[in-house]
Amino acid sequence: MDDTEIRRARAEDVEALVALLADDVRGAERETPGDLAPYREAFARIDADPRTLLAVAVGGTTVVGTLQLTFLDGMSHRGGTRAQVEAVRVAAAERGRGLGSRMLAWAVEQARSHGCRMVQLTSDAARADAHRFYTRLGFVASHTGFKLALEDPRG
Repeated sequence: MDDTEIRRARAEDVEALVALLADDVRGAERETPGDLAPYREAFARIDADPRTLLAVAVGGTTVVGTLQLTFLDGMSHRGGTRAQVEAVRVAAAERGRGLGSRMLAWAVEQARSHGCRMVQLTSDAARADAHRFYTRLGFVASHTGFKLALEDPRG
């Protein structure tokens, strides 16, 4: 595990990223790993955005984890910048070995280096294990999140 590198994702990582997203109870319902076109388009937009960092954890030559970090400017907290963590996934074979903790520590360090005042994330209400994990890392369940699903404009 010590040889696992956390770095910015590359276009050649897209297929492995989608596989990680789909290898999950919730992801299995919404991801389509057989059609990579929308993911490649999304990757191009994300990669071009200087305020977003899509990261992968790579063990040897295998992508074994991912997360997305977006830097959000705001007026509250004295105009402070926040880092929003999204889509944290660790390959099933790597879970329980500390990789998730390393990835989140890496994300927090990235947030510090970008001058952020806080790191925030949401987690599906049904993910009790994830909630315990984030709490162990020092995150506080301070808010209730709400979402409004919109129709996919692409059809």
